[in-house]
Amino acid sequence: MTVIDLESYEDALAAYDPVMGLEVHVELGTRTKMFCGCSTELKQDANSQTCPVCLGLPGALPVVNEIGVESAVKIGLALNCEIAEWCRFARKNYFYPDMPKNFQTSQYDEPIAFDGYLDVQLEDGEVFRVEIERAHMEEDTGKSTHVGGATGRIHGASHSLLDYNRAGIPLIEIVTKPIEGAGARAPEVAKAYVAELRELIKALGVSEARMEMGQMRCDVNLSLRPHGTEKFGTRSETKNVNSLRSVERAARFEIQRHAAVLKSGGTIVQETRHFHEEDGSTTAGRIKDNAEDYRYFPEPDLVPVAPSRHWVEELRKGLPELPRLRRKRLKEEWGVNEHDMQSILNAGAVDLIVATTDAGAPSDQARKWWMGELARNANETGRSLDELPVTPAQVARVAELVASGDLNDKLARQVLEGVLAGEGDPDAVVEKRGLKVVSDEGALGTAVDEAIAANAAIADKIRGGKVAAAGALVGAVMKATRGQADAARVRELILEKLGVEG
Repeated sequence: MTVIDLESYEDALAAYDPVMGLEVHVELGTRTKMFCGCSTELKQDANSQTCPVCLGLPGALPVVNEIGVESAVKIGLALNCEIAEWCRFARKNYFYPDMPKNFQTSQYDEPIAFDGYLDVQLEDGEVFRVEIERAHMEEDTGKSTHVGGATGRIHGASHSLLDYNRAGIPLIEIVTKPIEGAGARAPEVAKAYVAELRELIKALGVSEARMEMGQMRCDVNLSLRPHGTEKFGTRSETKNVNSLRSVERAARFEIQRHAAVLKSGGTIVQETRHFHEEDGSTTAGRIKDNAEDYRYFPEPDLVPVAPSRHWVEELRKGLPELPRLRRKRLKEEWGVNEHDMQSILNAGAVDLIVATTDAGAPSDQARKWWMGELARNANETGRSLDELPVTPAQVARVAELVASGDLNDKLARQVLEGVLAGEGDPDAVVEKRGLKVVSDEGALGTAVDEAIAANAAIADKIRGGKVAAAGALVGAVMKATRGQADAARVRELILEKLGVEG
């Protein structure tokens, strides 16, 4: 393979307009597969969740999963799509080593939802509209594990293992129309679109949309065209990109790669490409087939799907508040600026903060703990916030203990540390570690007297009018009480005992 240096991003954008198309596959959270009754439960023994239908055995007949259709309609409505009055499934034929029937049951020219859009907000507040071509129903393939090679891919492997548990799990594929006009911000638009789509899917409750688990993955189609021209360039398709950051990196890399190939007089090959997380590069996969090569034809074993207009409108009425509108409302309720709201969103903390306020904490305290101490712990341990072993109710209890004066911020951090370490709920940690604020006036008075006696020079400065020096005595008392005193009350006692006005 000839190695081509990448064109600089700036030079690529100076010569070409990027055009993108994003295809996002969402694995639905149904209890059973799309066309049979097999369980979709994760992490079960290989090939333990199969039947004649999803194994493609002769004579087995599929039946459509009603919840899968309902989820597809909900997604279509949330994406401002038209919902088909009549649609049907098709067979998409090509060799699938991990699909035992050797075709995928999908939808081709008659999708259940079409002609929609999704408005996405970029980090500086600009709103970009992404037009949706279609959202259609299909099934997932099984899982291939290639053994014996150095890369985990089929090349160089000694043999492959096939697990059909995933074969037949319901998918919704959401396909954009060509995304034009983003210019240098094209990679950012791609990331923002997938992020907004993920939030929407989660809000609808049709999937957990965990990209790291393959429940949502994106194919990034990209081409370049010279400025001032209308014809699209030849596209590449980077397959199965499974993180927001990687979507952005894949788009950026392909812009630079395409530009380098074109600048050198080469020709872009229409192909699939593999994305490499370690360096953000892509490498060639297979030559990309056109639709006619898939030999689509209507699935003879499934009746058409015809959602009634009444049912569709009932589903429309039941849609939850959509993420962008919800964020706008919360931003106003919380009194935060756009930058802070974006940080909360990027951290995946919106739902956790809402749940913490629902459990009784003031919103500023909920934000403080999730975006402060807990975010720090998540970063240090390489986990997302929702993977931390602490609940919104426990965070709300910590905030309550601080508000009541039983804890100060330093002690509260220790309590959260104990909860994260599995020592119990906040009250149990307080009890086990003896972390309550010392509020007994007699004990505080004794600690203050000892601090004054041990720091006579500082006490004289305070008596002489240098009230700021009281901070040193406060520190001494806090040290003596292991941080468990109320610092504000300690300062008051110091000034009272030294006869100084605060």
